[in-house]
Amino acid sequence: MKNAHLKTVVSLMVLSNLGSLSAANRVELTKIPGENRVEVVVDGREFTSYWWHPTIFKPVLYPVRTAKGTTVTRNYPPFPNEATDHPHHVGIWFNYGSVNGLDFWNNSGAISPEKKPHFGAIRHREIKRMKSGKQGILVVACDWVDNDGNVLLVEETAFTFRGEGDLRIIDRRTKLTAKTDVEFKDNKEGCIAVRVTTALQLPSSVKKKSFKDAQGVVTEVAGAQGAHGNYLSSEGKEGDDVWGTRAKWVKLYGTFGDENVDIVIIDHPENPGYPTHWHARNYGLFAGNTLGQKIFSEGKLELNYKLAKGESGQFNYRILINCGPTLSAEQIEAKFQEFSK
Repeated sequence: MKNAHLKTVVSLMVLSNLGSLSAANRVELTKIPGENRVEVVVDGREFTSYWWHPTIFKPVLYPVRTAKGTTVTRNYPPFPNEATDHPHHVGIWFNYGSVNGLDFWNNSGAISPEKKPHFGAIRHREIKRMKSGKQGILVVACDWVDNDGNVLLVEETAFTFRGEGDLRIIDRRTKLTAKTDVEFKDNKEGCIAVRVTTALQLPSSVKKKSFKDAQGVVTEVAGAQGAHGNYLSSEGKEGDDVWGTRAKWVKLYGTFGDENVDIVIIDHPENPGYPTHWHARNYGLFAGNTLGQKIFSEGKLELNYKLAKGESGQFNYRILINCGPTLSAEQIEAKFQEFSK
């Protein structure tokens, strides 16, 4: 009888542990009533939201938090102690600086009405699928439109959200289908990007500096205080040396008090222009530009990516948000290999 009782107790303990394991890292997706967003919660903690806002001109993932709840993206609108440059930098997004001559990258509420015809916008159209569970799946449809609302591209994006302890994972798989002949003119501003909070900027950003966009508009970026981030690429480049180089992944890492934080963007071997050039600025713009090559290669390379009417292009990325011990190159490489299959 004692052995039978012991077996029963052990069986109950195993079932209990299995139950707790199945609950761990659960992802809940919720469409918030009255708001243009889908909230993503992992293990009961807010992770991010898929958000389409009329003044941002593209859907974004915002805000983005670590497993401990620390916000790693710049606030929108920026808080009083944050830099206010580049108002189009919001959360995590995907777009481009020249699509049939239209600038989708720099569009924001700061653009004057007379200049709007030169800009494009990405309009969320519908949620096609939403599923919670061990991983959260969100499939959305969007339209890339000109200032008159004419559709150039139809976008279908599938997001997969996962949690693994201190690690949060976002897989983004985007299919763009041309509604007319489309050319992505080689341009430095694109494609997958995140604007990070001040603490993750590089110390070299403390000096005020001017940056010029593809249209020649100059933006001054004020020096940042309390910046102590750093870049590391899969090719071993670090810091400011990462900008303009090619790599299959790049890690931006730093600290918030005693919390280590990593943000990693992973390219996919089937993306056009792989491996991507990294438009990774020290002032907090962390972007991988798979379609722009000319400026990064000092004119040695050029990619003017084209889709004929009815043709589709695929763009896949993995983003890691970590707040445990910093991710090693070997750990990131394993995530790259997993994603590449």
